[in-house]
Amino acid sequence: MEELTARVEGEARGVVLEANLEAGRGPVATVIVQQGTLRVGDPVVAGAAWGKVKALVDDLGDHVKEALPSTPVQVLGFSEPPHAGDEMRGAKDLARARTLGEARAQRFRLSGHKPVASAATGAKLEDLFEQIQRGEMATLNIVLKADVQGSLEAVTESLKRLEREDVKLSFVLRGIGGITENDVQLAAASSATIIGFNVRPDRRSRELAEASDVEVRTYEIIYKLLEDIEAAMLGLLSPLYEEVVTGEAEVREVFRVPRVGAIAGCYVREGKITRGSKVRFLREGTVIWKGAITSLRRFKDDAREVAAGFECGIGLSDFQDLHAGDIIETFEEREIART
Repeated sequence: MEELTARVEGEARGVVLEANLEAGRGPVATVIVQQGTLRVGDPVVAGAAWGKVKALVDDLGDHVKEALPSTPVQVLGFSEPPHAGDEMRGAKDLARARTLGEARAQRFRLSGHKPVASAATGAKLEDLFEQIQRGEMATLNIVLKADVQGSLEAVTESLKRLEREDVKLSFVLRGIGGITENDVQLAAASSATIIGFNVRPDRRSRELAEASDVEVRTYEIIYKLLEDIEAAMLGLLSPLYEEVVTGEAEVREVFRVPRVGAIAGCYVREGKITRGSKVRFLREGTVIWKGAITSLRRFKDDAREVAAGFECGIGLSDFQDLHAGDIIETFEEREIART
């Protein structure tokens, strides 16, 4: 019997088995190396994702410095989670990897417009029932973003099961990670509704969506998402509550205080942070925790609120996994009239 061998020299090449966005680790891709050797520090590209390998973790959970052919490893360091089935390749340098990844992303965005151009004009979620009543075929164009690949597939399959003869769903884009300005631009061009599952838009994306009249709906419970879509088809949408972001702060440094725990040293970028506010904790656009602010300080003094442009210390009710660069977003819910 002939023994199968693979070349271990040269740039690594392999295939992505699965990928997701993990709290505290960022984009994590499970890759099986097919030829060459993958090493920590290597520039890599897979689909539209690119980066430098920050860490390699083998199937036993141990950190390793390199992975040879036929070896499955978790790769940390991608700019975003690649898709299952994407080919992973080493690059000569990080600039080359970035150029390849961004060129592919641009190509994917452009190709995403093609099927929509000839499709029926998309209806907003709130307008679906009205279109159905007029006897028209209603099409809901959707830009779907989720936190991990498993959630993306589960939401996609569940939504497909809601299709009826008079209502069709068209996925303009499906992807992993936070809702970006590119997603909003694509939704505006294709009259699509953006649905986020366990992910949020950042400030610039929210502003662009509002200016472009793009509907963005975010959910953390799948049955609530499905209820809203089904209710829209039946004209039974419940009162709509809009989550209004009241403040946004960036974690600059984390302090560990005995008997208190982690305190986030923050810079308020927008609005104002108020003690007792409802809060979302975001890492790279993904919601990883929701709760309330329990302590708010300016230097050593307690504060009721801190406005944009100032620094403060924030303590959260029961969350300790804080990292520099994370975003603390305060919000309130307001009922808005349906038009």
